[in-house]
Amino acid sequence: MSICYLDGSYRPTEKCALPVTDLAIARGVGVFDSLRGFDGKPFAMEEHMRRLEESALRIGIAVGDTVDRIRQVITDGLKRRDCPGGGTCLVKSFITGGDTNDLGMFPNPRHFVIFCRVELPADEKYRNGIALMPTSESRHCPTVKSINYLTGIMQCAGQADVWECLYCPGGEILETLASSFFAHIGGTIFTAPLGTVLGGVTRSFIIDLARTYGYKVTEQAPRLSDLPDADEAFITGTVKDVLPVVRVGDTVIGNGKPGPVSARLLRLFREYRDRRLKAVDKKQEEGLLPPSS
Repeated sequence: MSICYLDGSYRPTEKCALPVTDLAIARGVGVFDSLRGFDGKPFAMEEHMRRLEESALRIGIAVGDTVDRIRQVITDGLKRRDCPGGGTCLVKSFITGGDTNDLGMFPNPRHFVIFCRVELPADEKYRNGIALMPTSESRHCPTVKSINYLTGIMQCAGQADVWECLYCPGGEILETLASSFFAHIGGTIFTAPLGTVLGGVTRSFIIDLARTYGYKVTEQAPRLSDLPDADEAFITGTVKDVLPVVRVGDTVIGNGKPGPVSARLLRLFREYRDRRLKAVDKKQEEGLLPPSS
């Protein structure tokens, strides 16, 4: 069972509803962000909350203290007895446009937070890799984590052998439906620059870790024509961490199997996440951080 915080209380998700007049329903006006909780502790909450606030402001939603309230909702919700997984779960925070459209500005937003089970990729996806479907489309408002995923969903609807679409307008590889894309070509890891893609939280950690451990990373979009020369490719995201890509359309990446770069970065990221979560506990014990309520 999942729970949802809406209108001042936590309830089973099936007992929560938005008015049909909310602009998230009527016009698709809304933003969201997803983070993971581990044993009642949120991972990288400040990075996720900053992105949520920036996304809302970019589309004209009056944020006010909404993000501060969401932050407290997450902290409290992960400690609840009815939180899925005992606080090891996926937390999805939403800010909608509310009922008022004031010349493209949204002064009265709503917010809600869903705590639900984490649906992790199957182990075989990490062992064997995944396939992506290239499309000439690009994601609408790439710097905003919008609730509107329709364009990307339509591109590979009904294709069971494809993980998700890969936005490649003009042959330039940007990102996938819900992930950041990386290609390892000639000893360098390439990924599209911010401004053309969403600022993925996991993306930023992977770039920092890769550089720290001796990889050359260039924030430049690779092209579809570069993929035959790629040794490896992978995507990153909150739920998938680092997931190897072995095929894009009809192009096989490298030898068609996950490679050592993605495997090492996956291990390094998970070790970093564990250290960071443990550091929160240590700081609380030392009185350096206020205890979570």
